[in-house]
Amino acid sequence: MALTIFPVYDIIDYVDDISQQRIKAMKLTTKGRYGTRALLDLALHQAEEPVLLKDIAKRQEISTWYLEHLIAPLIAGGIVRSSRGAKGGISLAQPPEQIRLSTIIQLLEGSVAPVACVNDPGVCSRSELCVTRDVWTKIKRAINGVLESTTLQDLVEEQKRKERREQVMYNI
Repeated sequence: MALTIFPVYDIIDYVDDISQQRIKAMKLTTKGRYGTRALLDLALHQAEEPVLLKDIAKRQEISTWYLEHLIAPLIAGGIVRSSRGAKGGISLAQPPEQIRLSTIIQLLEGSVAPVACVNDPGVCSRSELCVTRDVWTKIKRAINGVLESTTLQDLVEEQKRKERREQVMYNI
């Protein structure tokens, strides 16, 4: 049986529109989701010139104010560079094939551990004997494996494939 793993930060409750069943799901915060989308957009649209934050915000339907807060740690982390002036904006500081999702998520979210005791066994007196902590540790390793093996270039290529499929469907 294949296990699909979703990075964890918040457990959310929502009602599925189709089945009308209450569903609990693990999810990344908007920082990780929107930040990754913004970087993908940047990788798709930066040619030789920096890209304006307001253009990314418009395409991705993210407020410019929020996007400014997401970009700051990415600049500090060396993934994005900012330039001022008439031809100012942001650009990738590294080629997309060198930017791993693990780095992006670490800068924006921190650890992907589903529970605190995975990173700090001292927060729980049961850590050393806790079998469920072993499961949470495996989940963290699996998530890190996916994020570490996926680059921004992988996302660019997949996005282009999806766009080509969409164009073919409209041309039929």
